Amino acid sequence: MLRPAMSAARGALRFAALLGALAAALTLAVQPAAAQQKRPKLIRDVEIETLLRDYMRPIWAAAGLTQQNIRVVLIDDPSFNAFVMDGKRIFVNTGALMQSDTPNEIIGVLAHETGHIAGGHLARMRLQLEGAQTAAIVAMLLAVGGVAASAGSDNVGGNPAGLITGPQEAIRRTLLAYQRGEEQAADRAAVSYLSATKQSPRGMVKTFERFQNDQLFISQRVDPYVLSHPMARERIAALEELAARSPYVNAKDPPALQARHDMMRAKLYGFTQRPDAVARRYPLSNTSLPARYARAISTYRFGNVPDGVRQIDGLIAEQPNNPYFYELKGQALLESGRAREAVAPLRKATELTGGNPLLRTMLGQSLVESGDKASTDEAIRELNFGLQRDSNSSTGWRYLATAYGQKGDLANADLASAQSAFYGGDYKLARELAGRARLKFPLGSPGWLKADDIVNFKPPSMPVRRQ
Repeated sequence: MLRPAMSAARGALRFAALLGALAAALTLAVQPAAAQQKRPKLIRDVEIETLLRDYMRPIWAAAGLTQQNIRVVLIDDPSFNAFVMDGKRIFVNTGALMQSDTPNEIIGVLAHETGHIAGGHLARMRLQLEGAQTAAIVAMLLAVGGVAASAGSDNVGGNPAGLITGPQEAIRRTLLAYQRGEEQAADRAAVSYLSATKQSPRGMVKTFERFQNDQLFISQRVDPYVLSHPMARERIAALEELAARSPYVNAKDPPALQARHDMMRAKLYGFTQRPDAVARRYPLSNTSLPARYARAISTYRFGNVPDGVRQIDGLIAEQPNNPYFYELKGQALLESGRAREAVAPLRKATELTGGNPLLRTMLGQSLVESGDKASTDEAIRELNFGLQRDSNSSTGWRYLATAYGQKGDLANADLASAQSAFYGGDYKLARELAGRARLKFPLGSPGWLKADDIVNFKPPSMPVRRQ
């Protein structure tokens, strides 16, 4: 169920104003100013999220973070990147997943980000900012626009407009040096987690070699003291030394894990690339399971739903207990207007995953769209279950509103519509709908309280996070 989660982007960007200021202060990475206004597009997928949790469960245990309930959040972006903003979420680009040949490569990247969380680096960086003089920090932040705007010039890393000088420049370099130290600490922590779980650090080294290649074109004209990350050549040298000392340097990923990794990459190619790109990477001569997976996805996405479903049925015949093949079939049918036919495979996918909330929400959606009035109660039950455990789906709330409307329950229909608008980021509409719902519920009832919470919600300030 590779689907956009636009409402989750709002949640991903709701971080403290101080961290927003920090992100602005560190705009000295060499990226064009146009990237500053780019907002992340988040996606949800049960198969990929499950695999990433399986990758990271041993790492989080080694880091002592098992009880912290960390999530890996997927960003629809082709570049190779991962980062943290708080102690609960690691963000990873789909490009990083697609470009990682082995599980070990992506595990190493996520282990590094885990090192930031375990080391409390974000909290300590806040203290570093708080320790600087307020006036100097404000002056530095006001100068950010000029720095970022000239990022594409030959003065990258210099003093582009004379905007940051004297004490401000010293503060800036101090903060950046502090972050470089934390990057190195996260590298060391990642290698220790990999060793504790008997995994090789080679994948992590390969990843930073990729970063080094990206950095070559700028390395001769960048002052290393204005970079927030260590220069790649230094980082790789340090990592290679650590890797060479690991007793597991030659350890390989288990074949079953590699097979799941290959399926994940094929799925991402099928959903994110055009048919010609999919055909080049997975030609008809390639009859492997990942290749057929990618081609089936691409076939249905670009209009030939009957042939796509036929190919998916072939996958199901080969692996009848793979829930994600049933999910894919249900999604293909649902998106092509065949909701009634989608119900059975989505029920099977839900059963095989033990009732995954995202799949139960999707099943509820198919029941609503089927138009079968007899299924309304089941649709409400499935949607409520899924949304109680994963509430950020604006689409799920909208279908729940439709289901309540079909049943004539207008109070809950208005409340679900308000929640749909709320998680979609339209707070004005959400308050209007919640106010209408509140009038229909008994004073003090659970529905009234939920509606009242939305009516009285004050949207957070949204600092611009410059890349």
